[in-house]
Amino acid sequence: MKNEGRKKVVYTAQSKYYYFAKMMVAKYVLEHDAVPLNPFNNWSYFMNDMVDRELVISANASLVDLSDEIWVFGPVADGVLAEMRMGMAQGKSIRFFSLGKTYEEIQEIGIEDLTFEENVLRKEEKERLLQEFSNME
Repeated sequence: MKNEGRKKVVYTAQSKYYYFAKMMVAKYVLEHDAVPLNPFNNWSYFMNDMVDRELVISANASLVDLSDEIWVFGPVADGVLAEMRMGMAQGKSIRFFSLGKTYEEIQEIGIEDLTFEENVLRKEEKERLLQEFSNME
């Protein structure tokens, strides 16, 4: 095995509605010279409820702690928002990407193109959220 030094470790955050894209996301991160920590690849969706969901949420928080950066793919969901805030509190860089049905649809996007799931916007105002995330730049 060839050791080229430590690669950047990236926590990948994405909505459950894009669960199908978990391997595309991992491929994208690997092909951009980083190591993906993808919770859907680690324990599926809440380990298919074989354990208490809080255990999985706690494990996800540990992955955020271990990561160098947070990369958000697709619309921001409640859980993604919580992971972003954890990363921000730790001073981690956060990047945003579009996500669709194909690998070719993954593109880095700016904060102005960030979208939120409807249930997130019911709880929080979009402009305030965008302002919160633009403060990290």
